[in-house]
Amino acid sequence: MDHDHDVIIAGGGLNGPTLALALAQAGLAVAVVDARPAPDRAVRGFDGRAYSLALASRRLLTALGLWGTLAPDAQAIGKVVATQGLPGEGADRFAMVFDSAEIEEGAVGHMVEDRHLYRALLDAMQGRVTHVPGTSVVGQDAVPGGIEAVLSDGRRMSARLLVGADGRQSGVASRAGIRRAGWDYPQTALVAAVEHERPHDGEAHQFFMPTGPLAILPLTGNRSSIVWSEDRARAAAIARLDDDGFLDLLRPRFGDFRGRIALAGPRFSYPLALGLAHDYVAPRVALAGDSAHGVHPIAGQGLNLGLRDVAALAQVLVEAKRRGEDIGAADVLARYQGWRRFDATLMGLGMDGVNRLFSNGNPVLRTARGLGMGAINSVGPLRRAFMRQAAGLSMDPMPRLLEGRPL
Repeated sequence: MDHDHDVIIAGGGLNGPTLALALAQAGLAVAVVDARPAPDRAVRGFDGRAYSLALASRRLLTALGLWGTLAPDAQAIGKVVATQGLPGEGADRFAMVFDSAEIEEGAVGHMVEDRHLYRALLDAMQGRVTHVPGTSVVGQDAVPGGIEAVLSDGRRMSARLLVGADGRQSGVASRAGIRRAGWDYPQTALVAAVEHERPHDGEAHQFFMPTGPLAILPLTGNRSSIVWSEDRARAAAIARLDDDGFLDLLRPRFGDFRGRIALAGPRFSYPLALGLAHDYVAPRVALAGDSAHGVHPIAGQGLNLGLRDVAALAQVLVEAKRRGEDIGAADVLARYQGWRRFDATLMGLGMDGVNRLFSNGNPVLRTARGLGMGAINSVGPLRRAFMRQAAGLSMDPMPRLLEGRPL
């Protein structure tokens, strides 16, 4: 059958457009169906949303020709300090300190605001990818040799493959019969950006408290992004406070090591849950990003896991295309699932385990955790192994895009 495109991607967040650009760069015809009006996110001012991009993710963006645009607005993360303690009492004496200089690969990661990343993706798609904003995929039908997608405006599009990059409640996955396992956490993430008197010097902090972790992530200037996990009932009460009340509760957790703090944008909150797809593929369907795995935001690995999917799926499809294979065939898609499902599941469950281990006030566990953190910090090879995992350098085999090489 004739197809409108080689690949249709449902979802215009960040993973979908990135995958589209990787495929288009290799000569595939791609359409991105984006439920949101495209210009909205790209033109608004700073809204507090930002992402931690691992070193491997930066290499992918470099290979796609995007990093030169993003670099002036990105903040390098040179050091990560992980501690545990109680609000208002400060951190325990044990800490894990991960310094980028130890792995000699450059900064372990960068912080990039949502508005800058989305704008770069949107601009790069112009003339290379068919972008269908303000529209959703509401139906799909696998047919011999391809798949037909039904859009919310009544149009129909056909391709050899439909990729679901449409989030944790993926309609593509549901319609394909792909089930999901997981559970809710008794936690909600409170997200905001703050400005502070003293410079952060590119340091990120992860402070583990009994009710959940607080991540303090450096942004450009004297600003930091915070992701504060609290138990659900308390988080709901905090979210209802005015800005002054919110800051009164944040300060004893944030500490005074950066001087006075003030909000630098709006506040958000969202419930936390783990969701892992049983399968990443179905007939003529593949999943990527949160559609395949929704994880706890601890360590900021959510987007990075999605970009690992992008790199692996793009390489599988492009290599299949060059060999003359049907890119939507079951054996081709099985290569992608075999490459990604175990790694993403292991990472998701690992972050779940860390959150469960640290999100409690058990004094025995607290002592054991402190000793364990001190032990890891004192063993150089183990510390560097943790750093390489966080930087996205431990995937085996490593997709070419994550090495900074084009397809």
